[in-house]
Amino acid sequence: MPVYHYRCKHCGYDFTEHQSFDDKPITVCPKCGEPTVHKVYSAVPITFKGSGFYRTDKGSSK
Repeated sequence: MPVYHYRCKHCGYDFTEHQSFDDKPITVCPKCGEPTVHKVYSAVPITFKGSGFYRTDKGSSK
């Protein structure tokens, strides 16, 4: 089950929630009760391993 990061625009409360893909996004802040919560998106770290990812990894063409 994915974990989503939320932040309230009204009070600034940050929290994470385990939710199914079918669940509706949370819109009401559990701390202040205001309907000003939105999802926070961040970059996913990617690590490239192995050959073929660098210009110098090309095989010799004959």
